[in-house]
Amino acid sequence: MAVPLILRWPNRETAHEPLLAQLGADQVIGDEPVANAGSGSLWPGIRSPAKRGDADVSSASREPWVDANGYRYAVQKALGLTTLLAHEYKDADRGVPFDTLELALIEARVNGGNFALSVEPRYRAALLANDAKAMEAWRSLARTAAWLRSNEALFNHPTLPILTAIVEPGYATAEIANLLFRRGASPRLSAKVPAPDPARIQVLVAAGLKAVPASVYEHAAAGAIVVTDTAPSKAWKTVKEDTDRTIFSHGKGQVVAYHKRIQDPSEFALDCIDLLTHRRRAARLWNAPSAIPLATEGKLLHIIQYGGPVTNEIQARVQGRYQSATLLRPEAPPMPLKVFYRGTTTEVFPPAVQRVAVVQFG
Repeated sequence: MAVPLILRWPNRETAHEPLLAQLGADQVIGDEPVANAGSGSLWPGIRSPAKRGDADVSSASREPWVDANGYRYAVQKALGLTTLLAHEYKDADRGVPFDTLELALIEARVNGGNFALSVEPRYRAALLANDAKAMEAWRSLARTAAWLRSNEALFNHPTLPILTAIVEPGYATAEIANLLFRRGASPRLSAKVPAPDPARIQVLVAAGLKAVPASVYEHAAAGAIVVTDTAPSKAWKTVKEDTDRTIFSHGKGQVVAYHKRIQDPSEFALDCIDLLTHRRRAARLWNAPSAIPLATEGKLLHIIQYGGPVTNEIQARVQGRYQSATLLRPEAPPMPLKVFYRGTTTEVFPPAVQRVAVVQFG
């Protein structure tokens, strides 16, 4: 069953119908709440902490500030909750780029969820006034929505489990998941402790939990790295003691125990990637600082670009050695890519990404 395209458009009038027909939404609702939708989502994109305006803002000395909701869908799905989000637009003084709705829909579908498109007042007024930039963004949204629907089989696959994080209801594990996504760790999230399999689950993150299940440490015993912020067992042998954490040997693997609860999830995410090592990462990107990669089962690499279009080549690596690769994008026909082998990974160079691209390996 196809995921429905839901549009919130209050005070619908006959004169609006040609505009709505361009989008081809399955459901058009007014001011009523979106049924079975979660809230609290951000307007996705990059912005400055000091100024919130129409433009993507970053500086040469600082990485872009990215607002993203992809992790929310993954957390909700892991917890068995709804994977439909809706943004309630309440701040009429804040303008967002017209293409933000397209980005919100993309990150929802890529991460196995859905987003009810709420057209904020400024965008709606511009559309009704036939503003050129607004109409261009609307046509792009319609094109992308159709592409997402026709390529539905590419999405909602489990991410590779190389780095798996345990989540539970509440802020702590959700924020850790958020930064693991943002830092490009491409994590798999789970509400239950999976069976140990160190060949597939090489790092298991069990930080931010109210209580760490004993079965977590079976992963270390089998040969994986377990990362936690809970007091260690006195039976474990200390391998290395740092200022903020101690590394212990346990069975065939290790337990990395932080001395305090995680205060900086961003730095913690980088620590987890370092423990995994770059050569074992599920996915990695270069030349795209505001893009988030997601490597999934089905031999797929998803790239969501949160800033402006990337016009240069993106260097991308995904775990696994594949013989072929095809680049899929809403704005262009399928394009074969050359593949290069780098250790246990396959490297490709997508030439340009506007908002979303999928590399399908074979």
